[in-house]
Amino acid sequence: MRSISSSQKENILSMASNGLPTGHIASELGLGKSTIARVLQDLLPDCPIPSVGHPTKLSSTDQHCILLQIASGKVSNGVQATTHTNFIILNAVSLQTVRNLLKQHLFKAVTKKKKPLLKAVYKKKHLAFALKHENWTVEDWKRVVLSDETKINRIGSDGKQWVWKQVAEGLIERGVQSTGVETLWYSIV
Repeated sequence: MRSISSSQKENILSMASNGLPTGHIASELGLGKSTIARVLQDLLPDCPIPSVGHPTKLSSTDQHCILLQIASGKVSNGVQATTHTNFIILNAVSLQTVRNLLKQHLFKAVTKKKKPLLKAVYKKKHLAFALKHENWTVEDWKRVVLSDETKINRIGSDGKQWVWKQVAEGLIERGVQSTGVETLWYSIV
């Protein structure tokens, strides 16, 4: 890294104090933008570094709306959040803009955990079966013949589904994918 003369540092400081952006200062002095930012950080450590790049398309209200939609579970993934947002605001935003916002607020995209659809009725039936056969011996279970099984998908495919959740969150209800799978047992006697 080449050193910068004190006169260049003074020029950088004066141009920055006049309100010129880092890119303009860099092109005037023939230096890189990162060099200008580093020099300004060294000379003025308490001064905030000006943001670079395109200004955000999302207002703070739009950002809050997207975060609230994801956190409440009304939308579960970035595509749904983007569609919902573009329906509400005037300037359409891309999926990547929504993803960047979620990552900036410590959200993480994870796959939904697959879990069978167990309604209260099914749970009661399972418990009743377990209690009824609680005292069965090994000999009793040897008389039961379960020869084969097949899986039937009733709801959707076996593909992955994604959900955004905050990094500190554990397992949440909207992060569970109900499989809707029934296992059919049959035997030939």
